Amino acid sequence: MASRNMIAIDLGAESGRVMLAQFDGQRLSLDQTHRFPNKPVRTPAHMHWNVLALWDEIMIGLGRAAEHGHIASIGIDTWAVDFALLDASGDMLANPVCYRDPRTDGMMGMAFQRVSREQIFDATGIQFMPINTLYQLMAMAEGKSPVLDVARSLLMMPDVFNYWLTGVLACEFTNATSTQMFDPRRHDWARDVLSGLGLPHHFLLSVTEPGSVLGTVSTQVQRLIGSRGLTHARVIAPATHDTASAVAGTPLTSARSAYISSGTWSLLGAVARQPVMTPEALKFNFTNEGGLNGTFRLLKNISGMWLVQECRRAWQEHGHALPDYAALFADAERSSPFLALVDPDDPSFAHPDDMPAAICAFCVATRQPPPETPGQFARLILESLALKYRQVLGQLESLLGSEVDVIHIVGGGSQNALLCQFAADACNRPVAAGPVEATAIGNVLVQLVADGALSLADAGEVVRTSFGVQHYAPRDTGLWDEAYNRWQILQSRPERAR
Repeated sequence: MASRNMIAIDLGAESGRVMLAQFDGQRLSLDQTHRFPNKPVRTPAHMHWNVLALWDEIMIGLGRAAEHGHIASIGIDTWAVDFALLDASGDMLANPVCYRDPRTDGMMGMAFQRVSREQIFDATGIQFMPINTLYQLMAMAEGKSPVLDVARSLLMMPDVFNYWLTGVLACEFTNATSTQMFDPRRHDWARDVLSGLGLPHHFLLSVTEPGSVLGTVSTQVQRLIGSRGLTHARVIAPATHDTASAVAGTPLTSARSAYISSGTWSLLGAVARQPVMTPEALKFNFTNEGGLNGTFRLLKNISGMWLVQECRRAWQEHGHALPDYAALFADAERSSPFLALVDPDDPSFAHPDDMPAAICAFCVATRQPPPETPGQFARLILESLALKYRQVLGQLESLLGSEVDVIHIVGGGSQNALLCQFAADACNRPVAAGPVEATAIGNVLVQLVADGALSLADAGEVVRTSFGVQHYAPRDTGLWDEAYNRWQILQSRPERAR
């Protein structure tokens, strides 16, 4: 068959990319045509996503990709939970607020006073996190935001860009489930929960399945870009939640495979045919987010490379020489092991002004020596992440009722050999790392399936044929067992409730 050109637009919390994909019937290739930072903007009131700057960068990337010839389709995936509200004319009412904004502080506790934690989980099956869309809406309602009354449509972030590309209002399934406002059993919004919380829901749209064709690129956008390569390009909703696309792009080797989508966040889980909404899943605070073909991602969100990213930001702001990632992790590998350990998900690391200071404060409060060099900070973070993976893996296996035989690490973290080896060591499981671009790959695979150019059953083989995987075997497991025992004791210490 003739080579087919597609575009995957992948927006993460730290950066965005426009990727040109080509498929010849057997092998898939990716070429990054444009990469750009995704930097929130702080105002005196809130931290906002610079959504107009992101749109401008998308236009640049589309134009560059279209220079390579006719584009068959375009798909967009982004991070979850954040949204925009539109009025009756389809205009955005306010700049979307970043999930790192502290406006949701205290909202979960307020919600539980109206609707119990058990009722919310039984209706949605979603992990309790202050960043969830549900608590962002609560913050707006408690602040008596007039925007809620005027709004006629709520669009998750990828839905916003799809709307601007096509003029079609649609809310895609995988991202809708991340809101903690969707009932996976009824496949509809959990309106009873929203009403019980006193939240409006008149602006919620019907949900579109991943793989749906939304339309073609509008003539207005074609004129803005000035390229004929997009004339007949169809805009397809892939799994628009970036983790759902990453899982779609992971060449899982068996039904007992687990995955870690590693980036700003680490998402550890497995593919489930049905949502697991048991008391044990609630106890472990797992989530059931939508996947492809009616499946669910039974997983837990773990704070990932966010801690490293924020350390680098703080060092730069303080005028220190900024090590690149390769030098930083090489220094970490040379540093002494298990100097100190932290819980990556401690609330003090959610949005600190100074991450290194927050880590040192945690160490002092738990009577551990604080790190001093960048390499020591990086090693502490990676070791602590690996131990967190071990804890969550054990919980996942309990929910599945079976032991995981291999962990697939995909995304940016799959390039970090030290993190992958630590994960294998801490979890005592083999790790298969790669592909790095699993999210963009999954995005493109769904486009191919939607266009009839590929079957979902053959997608894994295409990934294995087209992209390499690095394997890591467990080692030094006895040392990691000792570290895990120490980490568990640290978890239960009263100093953590500071």
